[in-house]
Amino acid sequence: MPTESGTCSAARQAKQKRKSHSLSIRRTNSSEQERTALPREMLEGQDSKLPSSVRSTLLELFGQIEREFENLYIENLELRREIETLNERLAAEGQAIDGAELSKGQLKTKASHSTSQLSQKLKTTYKASTSKIVSSFKTTTSRAVCQLVKEYIGHRDGIWDVSVARTQPVVLGTASADHTALLWSIETGRCLVKYSGHVGSVNSIKFHPSEQLALTASGDQTAHIWSYAVQLPTPQPIADTTQQICGEDEVECSDKDEPDVDADVSSDCPTIRVPLTSLKSHQGVVIAADWLVGGKQAVTASWDRTANLFDVETAELVHSLTGHDQELTHCCTHPTQRLVVTSSRDTTFRLWDFRDPSIHSVNVFQGHTDTVTSAVFTVGDNVVSGSDDRTVKVWDLRNMRSPIATIRTDSAINRINVCVGQKIIALPHDNRQVRLFDMSGVRLARLPRSSRQEKWSQRQAGRTPQRWLCQPFSTRSEAVLPETS
Repeated sequence: MPTESGTCSAARQAKQKRKSHSLSIRRTNSSEQERTALPREMLEGQDSKLPSSVRSTLLELFGQIEREFENLYIENLELRREIETLNERLAAEGQAIDGAELSKGQLKTKASHSTSQLSQKLKTTYKASTSKIVSSFKTTTSRAVCQLVKEYIGHRDGIWDVSVARTQPVVLGTASADHTALLWSIETGRCLVKYSGHVGSVNSIKFHPSEQLALTASGDQTAHIWSYAVQLPTPQPIADTTQQICGEDEVECSDKDEPDVDADVSSDCPTIRVPLTSLKSHQGVVIAADWLVGGKQAVTASWDRTANLFDVETAELVHSLTGHDQELTHCCTHPTQRLVVTSSRDTTFRLWDFRDPSIHSVNVFQGHTDTVTSAVFTVGDNVVSGSDDRTVKVWDLRNMRSPIATIRTDSAINRINVCVGQKIIALPHDNRQVRLFDMSGVRLARLPRSSRQEKWSQRQAGRTPQRWLCQPFSTRSEAVLPETS
């Protein structure tokens, strides 16, 4: 009985304390509103040389900032109140639980755990509120309208990579977890060639800069170089797809007939089963491969934490690039210089310089806080890196101490791609969104998910690359991306 009366007394005191604290909060808020109202009225009454439209826009933006910070302040106070209430409740419960007192260490552990959870909630709330404020300033005056043009149906498992040939005839290549790589007619969507020489997942595909050769990396710990010869079919007239044009904020597009996603379209393709050259030396999954400028050497990246440089003609290992502390996730070569960039789960990416035959230098860049999923070269001397820390960073090779632009997103970044001519970055996310940004970090468009994708998402699960037409940019721009699953 004495224990119960003590608990009730503590509870009444806590209730009175919260009540008085709530009154003080309301008094504080009202006084702050009185203080902020006067400067705003004075600002609106002052003469200004700014046009009235610009002035009204600025006042509206500052009003949004004030409201966001006011909401954040109120949420902060409420969370602090919850922490105090929780601590008081833990202290009251600690006086009588099964007739025995908890030790100070146990109480401290419970309070610390609960306080940590609330602190994390406060941090998340703060980030979300500040993100709203920052996004209000990033007005995108040149948003694009994106239209689904073609789907390429034939794979039986997820697609890891897409690539477009650099020489005539221009074809689309896809690498899939179904152990195959397929070549497609971009215009008609017809499968032209099927490569089935790997015994593991095909993780990447890249085309030779001047010959009809393809380089594929696989989970069977090898990379294959194989030759193809294709004849493009005659393009058919494109049906009217005006009803499928989708804007930035739309989620669904109209669809007509669903294709039979279970039909093996690739079974009619000519099949290549034997490579010209097999590059072997890795002790783990080969996650990516690319051609060095000129096409006489190729680089591979593996989960064995190394990247290897091979001579294409002899298939001999030229250099083993070591230094990463964890598995590699991607590799990319510069289009005009003997430079290679590798990314890793160790939160870094490395720049390897082979321009001087006698010296092979390496630079390590630590701009991310989680796995760097890919890093690619762009036009000029820029590198774009994407990470599981939900950021994309644009770097200048001449000064890579800090990024020249940072794009913050709401989901982890998968393997990114860059349209060099238009200076557009395509970001596929873990949440199945694909967004387009320019090199300065301004968001241009989001590729909408169609209603058909929602209906066969369970059966299709990212097996279908899609071709999109995005307008307006400075000129029309097209992107071919794997359907995110």
